[in-house]
Amino acid sequence: MSAGEIYWDVVPYVTLAILVVGTWWRYRYDKFGWTTRSSQLYESRLLRIASPLFHFGILVVILGHVIGLVIPESWTEAIGVSEHMYHWGAAVPGVIAGVATLVGVGLLIYRRRSTGPVFSATTVNDKVMYVVLVAAIVAGLATTTIGAFEGNEALNYRETVSPWFRSIWYLQPKGDLMTQAPASFQIHVTIALVLFALWPFTRLVHAFSAPFGYLFRPYIVYRSREAAGKGELVGSQPHRRGW
Repeated sequence: MSAGEIYWDVVPYVTLAILVVGTWWRYRYDKFGWTTRSSQLYESRLLRIASPLFHFGILVVILGHVIGLVIPESWTEAIGVSEHMYHWGAAVPGVIAGVATLVGVGLLIYRRRSTGPVFSATTVNDKVMYVVLVAAIVAGLATTTIGAFEGNEALNYRETVSPWFRSIWYLQPKGDLMTQAPASFQIHVTIALVLFALWPFTRLVHAFSAPFGYLFRPYIVYRSREAAGKGELVGSQPHRRGW
């Protein structure tokens, strides 16, 4: 067994262990830090553009990864989706979503660097996270773009990366498949593993919080100073349920 095979057999489990244990530790001992540390109060104009671009873009990117890594090639062929159809069906939305995500995160970084109070609240932890996150996005976008112009074989990661990914969850890792994948895929996956290892210890951990309660909470009631000055009793009006 080569060093490359050992690497692709072992490192994913190390990353998974760090992700699971780190997330548990963060939730157990740092519940008050389980937040994005929102800076909307300091600047909202750029945030209104950058945040939707990044979040909607990354959701499409994640969906594309799930489809490409989890669904075997034989399944799509069984329903009549040829490799050529799958190739362009993945490449075009993938490039669009990747560009949107990259522009969004670029604006977020620019906002964080150019807005004094936001920059002051930026930690070394944040800076490392942004570097690794941007590297993962750029590597993935480059791989998708290059594959789109080089043809189907260059983009057909479903014969190497996808089976390897599924083998990790079967507890029968096939690192030899990753050693056969193009270098661009190996670089992208390596950066992704680093990102997931850092995930529990950064503001990205908020992605594990599903805000279901938001759909059912009461409306937030705001009182003006004028209303308070007229002697109105705060909370005297009946509350309406939200949504």
